[in-house]
Amino acid sequence: MWLSFSPPPDFREISEAEMGRKLFFDKRFSKNYSVSCADCHLPGHAFSDTAAFSKGFSGKFTNRNAPALTNLSGRPYFFWDGRAPSLEEQVLQPIQHPVEMGMNLIELNKRLRTDKFYVKWFKKHYSKLPDVYLAARAIAAFERTLETGNAPLDRFMDGDSSAISLSAMRGREIFTEKGKCFECHFTPDFTADEFKNIGLFNGKTLNDSGRFNVTKKREDLGKFRVPGLRNISLTAPYMHNGMFRTLNQVIDYYNDPSSVVPDAINRDTLLNGKLHLTPQEKADLLAFLQTLTSASASHK
Repeated sequence: MWLSFSPPPDFREISEAEMGRKLFFDKRFSKNYSVSCADCHLPGHAFSDTAAFSKGFSGKFTNRNAPALTNLSGRPYFFWDGRAPSLEEQVLQPIQHPVEMGMNLIELNKRLRTDKFYVKWFKKHYSKLPDVYLAARAIAAFERTLETGNAPLDRFMDGDSSAISLSAMRGREIFTEKGKCFECHFTPDFTADEFKNIGLFNGKTLNDSGRFNVTKKREDLGKFRVPGLRNISLTAPYMHNGMFRTLNQVIDYYNDPSSVVPDAINRDTLLNGKLHLTPQEKADLLAFLQTLTSASASHK
């Protein structure tokens, strides 16, 4: 369910998730009051960004693509490298990041406490003055409401045979069999909650070490969190570095990874060969992927 925030006359009527939404759009969380969480996570795009790299508070670019925030309530870790084990910790990191929001937490506490509305609400709901940790709790509560369902595929699986096209039905078979997509993208949200190296690391032009930066384990070099595929039609560009602008480019890459990155290091063996998808099979797979997007995921 999507929340639209319009403060009622009595601040006590606002839920924790509704307050989290208000904080999510509050630009005082950035050093120079220029960006909020919503500037990199756009509501109209399943709370992802439309740019490969987002602009931080000073105009500098981030070094990874901003992932979508929908359907995260059941995930065990966050960010492309999985460095945060909870949504609350995920909220705190961009706020302090020197490129993203650049905010000092002590200063942020002061800013929050100058807002009389916030002070009243936090005292009522948390019995404390506003602080960044309680704010992160509220924002995380909001993010947990961003669950989407009732996509065309859901309706098809519930028995509505007209919910998806014949092309998408064929694409579903390709997804689970010839395309090998189901090997990494399963569960209701189409993610295995694992880390994979899909071949986008060569130590030169593609030099983001991914999960290795967290674990320091050689086997994690170039691995990134497998994202869920729900609402995938809205979240371009794709991959941790936003290098693919369209789903067609993503499909072409998986069809023959070596033709795009011939010198990949530590690429998963699942991707060592070509898929040999025909043009029709690629079109069918695209049609299937488009059935994973819910109408509610594009709400402003």
